[in-house]
Amino acid sequence: MTPITKIRSNYKGSAITRQWVREQIEGRFGKAAARAYNPVTNCLTFSQWARHGYFPKKGEQGLRSIVIIEKKNAKGEVVRRYPKNIVLFYKSQVSPIKA
Repeated sequence: MTPITKIRSNYKGSAITRQWVREQIEGRFGKAAARAYNPVTNCLTFSQWARHGYFPKKGEQGLRSIVIIEKKNAKGEVVRRYPKNIVLFYKSQVSPIKA
């Protein structure tokens, strides 16, 4: 299991999705949690948390967000972009997987 302080997401820097997720966290967990929110270190997808040895707690509902997927041709040029819905879990929503 990776220590929670060493985990990093693949967040790309969208200010709009960052604010959208922050608002969801504030609505569910309060202002202190929203201030502590960092999309790089403490809000990941199910599979990202699992890869590091964490699992969402029973009954937890994920936070909604989107990512932009870019399809590239053989030359590496972007030929298509489209949004994809994803579900994130905040650090207080997960616990270590018991062996």
